[in-house]
Amino acid sequence: MSDTNLNSGVNRRQFLAASAVTAMATSVAGAMPAGEPIRGQAEHVISIWLGGGMGQIDTFDPKAKGDPKKKKPGSYYESIPTCVDGVQLCEHLPKLAPVMDRVTAVRTVNHSVIDEHAAATNWMHVGRPVSGTVVYPSLGSIISHERGAASDDVPAYVLIGYPNATRGPGFLGAQHSYLYLTDTGRGPAGLSPPLGVDQARRHRRESFLTKLRSLQPETREAVLKDYDATIDLSLKLSGPEFMSSFDLDRESADLRQGYGGEFGQRCLLARRLVERGVRFIEVSHNLNFLNGAGWDVHNGGILEQHKLIQELDTAMAALILDLEQRNILDKTLIVVTTEFGRPPEFDSGGGRGHQGSAFTCVLAGGGLKHTGAYGQTDELSKKIVSNPVSVPDFFATIHASLGIDYAKSLYDGDRPVPITDGGQPIKALFG
Repeated sequence: MSDTNLNSGVNRRQFLAASAVTAMATSVAGAMPAGEPIRGQAEHVISIWLGGGMGQIDTFDPKAKGDPKKKKPGSYYESIPTCVDGVQLCEHLPKLAPVMDRVTAVRTVNHSVIDEHAAATNWMHVGRPVSGTVVYPSLGSIISHERGAASDDVPAYVLIGYPNATRGPGFLGAQHSYLYLTDTGRGPAGLSPPLGVDQARRHRRESFLTKLRSLQPETREAVLKDYDATIDLSLKLSGPEFMSSFDLDRESADLRQGYGGEFGQRCLLARRLVERGVRFIEVSHNLNFLNGAGWDVHNGGILEQHKLIQELDTAMAALILDLEQRNILDKTLIVVTTEFGRPPEFDSGGGRGHQGSAFTCVLAGGGLKHTGAYGQTDELSKKIVSNPVSVPDFFATIHASLGIDYAKSLYDGDRPVPITDGGQPIKALFG
């Protein structure tokens, strides 16, 4: 074999030498004892999703103020100090500022999807890019699979928002999917009995179903077993005990008012679901986008951005203090994610584009060692200066906080799939 036939630019001797070095490195690495995985003390996750792309430079990673009219890059708002020395926030986050010692704004999250909402949304829910051969499970479904519900009478995973494939169970199967709702006052529509169906009528229906099932031969088909399990769970969840979780009128008027409007009531419901034993709750921030744009602040969309920031400030601060008062903040990890951030430059209409190379996601509670902020970006929040955090790293931090082995693999059939695609937790957040 000719030395030049193996690879253009790499001769045979170079190839063999590189192979030997690789084999030696692999052998040494394999001989090294694996360290004990980091394990936290959290039991539940409330994940707040800011669809559209929260601009880090206008919220949790503020910089010197810019000017959209003069096309001067920078923050859209003034900055304010917090209870953590050296950590500042946007002026529209005054309620979070005094509780930032229970919060860490991870300012150096990054991924390579920057231009398209759907792809980035998928990445921020499953922790990796779309595959043509594997349908990956979402973060919520993995946590459902690994930890299950904290009570036999509730689902493990609830989505307060519109259903979406990016939130789904992928190859883990339907039993690790979500129960969803959009109306906090009524709860999941499919579990609410129709008008005229009282308790007596419901019991007759269930008795009739039990008799029909007893006449059927036992099945070994996994799909049919999953279907039966879904029926059993739906019957259990439609009962008065679980459905009372959605009766927010049981909370005091002052507390409800403290959480704020529609989004705040979703966060209050999430707290009630945690108390019931739901393991993972995703709360969508804005179902009906302000100004038709929500966090997607291109052009004139930025004019209403402060309203969204204020809603987040009110609801998240209330949630932190409410959980703390009930002595469950250390057991409940609050996560705030978005599909990407925003660049410091203003576009022709005064808004901002997309930036996935450096943006902020937020962690609060969960028994973590909070520092107000983690990681540093440059003077325009455009480039990462120190402590970059990949999406797999961020997900590994969440898993570690729940005591889930972030280094293990799940299996799509006989195909191993790493839980976090090689992510490592942020060690500084664990005491």
